[in-house]
Amino acid sequence: MTESTGSDARDVVNPEQAAAWNGYEGQHWAEHQDRYDALNDGANAPLLDAAALTPGDRVVDIGCGNGRVTRLAAGRAAYALGVDLSAPMLERARASAVAEGLENVEFVRADAQVYGFEEAPFDVAVSRFGVMFFADPVAGFATIGRALRPGGRLAFVCPRSFDRMDQSTVFAAIGKHVRLPDLTRATGPGPQAFAEPGHARRVLAGAGFEDVAVEGVEADQYWGVDADDAAGFLFGFGPLRHWLREAEADAATEERARRAAVEAFRAFQEDDGVRLTGRYWLVTAGRP
Repeated sequence: MTESTGSDARDVVNPEQAAAWNGYEGQHWAEHQDRYDALNDGANAPLLDAAALTPGDRVVDIGCGNGRVTRLAAGRAAYALGVDLSAPMLERARASAVAEGLENVEFVRADAQVYGFEEAPFDVAVSRFGVMFFADPVAGFATIGRALRPGGRLAFVCPRSFDRMDQSTVFAAIGKHVRLPDLTRATGPGPQAFAEPGHARRVLAGAGFEDVAVEGVEADQYWGVDADDAAGFLFGFGPLRHWLREAEADAATEERARRAAVEAFRAFQEDDGVRLTGRYWLVTAGRP
């Protein structure tokens, strides 16, 4: 595996996301790589099957994070490049690729919205929950489109409306003790950016893609060995830590909120752990 540096991350048009993913948020994801993969791995097969990778394909993974999808793509294709803003997560991605003996994968730290890809070097672009954070999504997808050869393919997964997710019941329980934002509203870059499928179609059409298709998929989310473990993991989650600070929650209030989360997670306890259902959009499109 060759380490690619590419942009030195000065070419960033979304500084708030860069700060988050190079601060606590990115560090938490890097330190809990296996936990986040267990949470999100259910989306891998639908995504990669939709991407229809072949052994000769060159693939770019947008918002690759710890590199799970990049490495899986490298196992199906000739070459895979992972692009992300987060230095700590890319460090984990590179270490994992070395541990797995992958030599056809690289990672670059960059803002994919403005990264200077060579003209049309890729056959396929994929993303698992990484394209919702563009400051300007039309510009971001236009950049991805330029990185694809004519006839190239795009496939990504993104969350559906938060109230369709099982985890919304856990946050509702927390919200009885701590003031939380309205998680069903899209307020710019963030998980809900493409919750409304018509928006994804409009953005991709504006970026020059064609044959846009949006399909609902469901996937298993593994949150922990038991309800206490799941709640402990959730309360280390960056956005929740931020909301607790904004609400000026004292230790006693936070503990009540955490116990409420434990009780909510108990409804999803199975013999092998806490399992919720994630409901996503699988979006595919082509470059003319």
